[in-house]
Amino acid sequence: MNFISRSQIKKLPKAELHLHIEGSLGPELMMKLAKRNKIKLKYQSLDDIRAAYQFSNLQSFLDIYYEGAQVLVCEEDFFDLTWEYLLRCKEDNVVHAEIFFDPQTHTERGVSFNTVITGMKRALDQGNRELGISSYLIMCFLRHLPETSAFKTLEEALPFKSWIKAVGLDSSELGHPPSKFARVFEAAREHGLLAVAHAGEEGPPEYIWEALELLKVRRIDHGVRSMEDPKLIQYLQQKQIPLTVCPLSNLKLKVFKDLRDHNLKKLMNAGILVMINSDDPAYFGGYLGDNYFECAKALALSWEDLKTLARNSFSASFLPDDEKTRMLNLIERTCSDHM
Repeated sequence: MNFISRSQIKKLPKAELHLHIEGSLGPELMMKLAKRNKIKLKYQSLDDIRAAYQFSNLQSFLDIYYEGAQVLVCEEDFFDLTWEYLLRCKEDNVVHAEIFFDPQTHTERGVSFNTVITGMKRALDQGNRELGISSYLIMCFLRHLPETSAFKTLEEALPFKSWIKAVGLDSSELGHPPSKFARVFEAAREHGLLAVAHAGEEGPPEYIWEALELLKVRRIDHGVRSMEDPKLIQYLQQKQIPLTVCPLSNLKLKVFKDLRDHNLKKLMNAGILVMINSDDPAYFGGYLGDNYFECAKALALSWEDLKTLARNSFSASFLPDDEKTRMLNLIERTCSDHM
C-alpha cells in the first residue's frame, strides 16, 4: 500500500462528532487563563502540566480534566477555548463539528450556564462566518452525578435550547449505566433535543443496549466493546447506528494496548457506520488529523478506507440531508484527482 501522508489526509473534508470542548484545553491556554483569572494551579510550569497528562485510566484522566477546567471562569475564557479548537479544525480541514460541553463541570463551581454557553456560541458563530466551519452544540450530563443534577441542568438549558442540538452522557462509565438517566433523556426529547451517549468504552455491551433502548440515542459514542456481542453488531449494522470511535483516546486510556490492535477496521469490515474522532485531544495527544494519520499507519488503511471514514462522519452527523449530500459531493470533488 502506498504511504498516505498528512498533507493527503488534510485534503479530506471531515466532520468531527465526538469532541469534548473542555478536553481541548491545552497546557499553554490553561496557564494563560489561570494567570488571567488569578487561579493558583497545583502545577508550577508547563512541563508540570504536561507531566500530569500522563494518566493510566479514565478516572485518572478525569481527575486532571476537572482540575484544568477550573481556569474557565468568564465568557471570554469559553470563547478562547472554543476559538482555539476551531483554528485547529481549520488546520485539519474539519468543516463541521458537533461539540460536547459539560455545563455541570462549571455550574458546580458557581459559573453560570449563561456564561458557559454564550462564550462558546459566540466563538462558533464567528467560526462559521470567518472560517466556514458549521457546528452544533451537544450538552452532556455527567453520569457520576445524580439524576437530580441532570434535571437541574436541563432546566437551566431550556432558555438556550435553540442553541443546543442534542443531549449526551459522559464522564465515568463504570457503575453509572445509561438507565440511570432514562427519565431526563425522555424529558430532553420532549423539548425537541436529539440524544447521544457514551457507552461501551469501559462499560460492557449491555450499556450500549441500554443507551439504544432506554435513552433512544441516535449515535453511540465510543462503542468499541460492541464487538463482544454478535447480536449487537448485527443490530448496529442493520440499523446503521453510528459509532463515534476515538482511536488515540482508546490507546491513551488502555482500552487497546497497541493501536495496531484497535478494532476500527474490523468494525468497518462488519458494515458498521463508524468514523474517527479525537475525544479530548489536548489530553490524548492528537487532534482529528493526527487520529487519521496514526490509524492509517497502524491499521494499514487505504485511501478508500479514509474516504469512507470521512463520508461516514457526515452521514452520521445531525446536518440536514441536503447539507450531508453537499459535503459528500465535496469529498468526491476534492479527491477526484487523488490516486
